[in-house]
Amino acid sequence: MTSPGAPGTGTRSGGPQRIAVIGGGPGGLYAAALLKRLGPEREITLWERNAPDDTFGFGVVLSDETLGGIEHADPVVHRALQKEFVRWDDIDIVHRGHTQTSGGHGFAALGRRRLLEILHERCASLGVRLRFRTQAPPAAELAASYDLVIAADGVHSLTRTAHADSFGPRVTTHRCRYIWLAADFALDAFRFETAETAYGVMQLHGYPFAPDASTVIVEMREEVWRAAGLDTCDPAESTRHCARIFADALGGRPLRSNNSSWLTFSTVVNDRWSHGNTVLIGDAAHTAHFSIGSGTKLAVEDALALAACIEEQPGLPAALAAYESERRPVVESTQRAAAASLRWFEELGTYVDQPPRQFAFNLLTRSRRVTHDNLRLRDAGFAAAVEEEFGCPPGTPPMFTPLRLRGLELRNRVVVSPMDMYSATDGVPGDFHLVHLGARALGGAGLVMTEMVCVSPEGRITPGCTGLYTDGQAAAWRRITDFVHTGSPGTAIGIQLGHSGRKGSTRLMWDGIDQPLDEGNWPLTAASPTPYAQGVSQVPHALDEAGLDAVREQFTAAARRADACGFDLLELHCAHGYLLSGFLSPLTNHRTDRYGGPLENRLRFPLEVFDAVRERWPDDRPMTVRISATDWAEGGTTAEDAVEIARAFVAHGADAIDVSTGQVVPGERPEYGRSYQTPYADRIRNALCVPVVAVGAISSWDDVNSLLLAGRADLCALARPHLYDPHWTLHAAAEQGYAGPGAPWPLPYGAGSRPPPTGRTDAPRPRLTLG
Repeated sequence: MTSPGAPGTGTRSGGPQRIAVIGGGPGGLYAAALLKRLGPEREITLWERNAPDDTFGFGVVLSDETLGGIEHADPVVHRALQKEFVRWDDIDIVHRGHTQTSGGHGFAALGRRRLLEILHERCASLGVRLRFRTQAPPAAELAASYDLVIAADGVHSLTRTAHADSFGPRVTTHRCRYIWLAADFALDAFRFETAETAYGVMQLHGYPFAPDASTVIVEMREEVWRAAGLDTCDPAESTRHCARIFADALGGRPLRSNNSSWLTFSTVVNDRWSHGNTVLIGDAAHTAHFSIGSGTKLAVEDALALAACIEEQPGLPAALAAYESERRPVVESTQRAAAASLRWFEELGTYVDQPPRQFAFNLLTRSRRVTHDNLRLRDAGFAAAVEEEFGCPPGTPPMFTPLRLRGLELRNRVVVSPMDMYSATDGVPGDFHLVHLGARALGGAGLVMTEMVCVSPEGRITPGCTGLYTDGQAAAWRRITDFVHTGSPGTAIGIQLGHSGRKGSTRLMWDGIDQPLDEGNWPLTAASPTPYAQGVSQVPHALDEAGLDAVREQFTAAARRADACGFDLLELHCAHGYLLSGFLSPLTNHRTDRYGGPLENRLRFPLEVFDAVRERWPDDRPMTVRISATDWAEGGTTAEDAVEIARAFVAHGADAIDVSTGQVVPGERPEYGRSYQTPYADRIRNALCVPVVAVGAISSWDDVNSLLLAGRADLCALARPHLYDPHWTLHAAAEQGYAGPGAPWPLPYGAGSRPPPTGRTDAPRPRLTLG
């Protein structure tokens, strides 16, 4: 039996007694200080291979939330920090000679060296053993003689590398180079500035961290860095070069470095944060791009959470599990925001032609953590100026401004996204579809889209899918379009035409999504004879020339019927692994004829279908195309491919691109999160100057307004919110105090345009408060 206090066990009364900390950054130092303060009897030793005053980088930004946690956990450290902070509220965005200022943001920063000194002093006063200029023994060796090993050894963690099989690390490097520098004066705001050079776009991130000093980070794409010759510059020459480029921001003053070199940011993710009695914190466990200022913040918060869990839990295994359970969701959310911010700066060159205020708004909201409504609270004047530049009439939220596509004017920017209902009989939409689509039309959206309507019996996904390959189906659809046009005047209804390809002949979603039918299967066709799920799905037949001709004619015939049905817009479904999508993706198209191989060939058949449908569809009515902008799988469609796919469809007459992602192969790994697909729409819109529909976990009217104002989308399609609330758009208008032409309530529903009272409101209010 292991005795209490033996290595790796810990006890509820005092937790681990002998603790080793690898790494003397803020996270490791603060963890050591907290655990020693909570257990003065503990023996805690920290190893740092550098000298006490060695540090890389200059200023550190901490949020009020983090400072609140420090104040509660260790008032001594908090008081010392408070004396050092430089505080400011404004963000300046400087672009093409224009400065846009947004206030009310609230930052606090101090020098990284001073932060380390404060933590050194605190650790020393508590009795933590600090071993500087000393390489820590390997974590495995320490784990044998200490109760707990805290690996705070940074982004290049030797501990993580040595135990990769246990931690499961994934390290992704990105496309920009950056360098940490400093200026010997204090900027008066957080400053972002772009420089459009002969080599490409460069950017400056700067902020004060002392009354007489500022951090300056210069960043640019790898190819810009090389073209400018910075890859061959020594550190001093690089520093002078950056000072020349951003001379206006610096007032002609020099920059200085601290052993600074050009770096490539790496995103670190680990499947597990602990292994036995060894635990990762800070950059060893996870990284988040510096553009949202989270590295030190996350490390300090990790230390707080780890100490609290050790104090609260009955043993070390429970404490480490609780620590990871508490912190992982927070870290993953931060990493999603950081990834969005990182990608925005990687694609900065696609935004430089935006109007000045829109560019500034786009930058401020790049991580999706700051939104339109949030900015209105922080700086109402700035938000109002952005709205005016966008073209919002007074009192009109962006989402309720109209949009014209050919001869169709949509009264607002909200789309009810296509949602398969699996409720048809022999492809005929029934009363369910009338009520489903009719209710959403009455709910105020500018455009209501059908589910994918299949162009042939064998093109259905399931036996419950709708079609438009018979006159009876057309008559049923005409009943629905008539209701929308007469019951909700001003609402447009669009049809999405598609063919299931290799994903057909499956059960209804709730009976087993993507699972083959038990009986009654029909043969499948696809670009190549590759089943969707190996060993489960039916093997499709690769379409030959006659088959391609037949499918093209099926789409054309369906378009002719859609015209007769009175649909206002037609969308061609080239996404989600269905037939036309199967031609586009290299993971599903293995053909060796003129329809396979390079992207130009893979585009050929989808474009032939588009051309045939466009020729038959009335010229004054718009056509859109839905694409999967990434397969979320190695070797699949990339974001660069998606731009070229969109470019091709636009050249052939597409009026807008509906930008979705994935669902092409079963082994995909999507990066789920709020608005997680919108960066792909954003990229296509700003690269091609074409209208786009953004989709993917857009759930609030604030998200919609933010995406529109930032120029990331022209329309926003929402699915689940409209299942939860068919009147989502009208309720969004009411919540924003809007009652204009962009969201009229149906006359019979007018009495419901204000929320009903709930509970008593006539109780007398207290007049006095007595102390």
